[in-house]
Amino acid sequence: MRHTSPLPAYDRTRDLPGLIAVWPAELVDTSEEGRRRLIAKLRRALRAERRRGLMGHWTYDLARHAQLLVAFEAEYALACAGDGGSDVRFAVRRTPSRRLR
Repeated sequence: MRHTSPLPAYDRTRDLPGLIAVWPAELVDTSEEGRRRLIAKLRRALRAERRRGLMGHWTYDLARHAQLLVAFEAEYALACAGDGGSDVRFAVRRTPSRRLR
């Protein structure tokens, strides 16, 4: 038996305007540079949402965090598929983990 998700598939024009501030021209821009800018915006939004969650801030929204992650992963996968995954790695730059004292 196949598991089907109750959530609809990711749709850039439907999902992104509710998550981050984007202009209509940015939604239809599928060029390599346009995708890089969009991935960078999503990465910044994810970082801010993660920070709010770790701090226990009252504005943190788990559903928004999950939607941002789905959007980021979808855009990243499309960017990697579009140019062979060559130069899109900047979007998932990892920072060294810090130990809590």
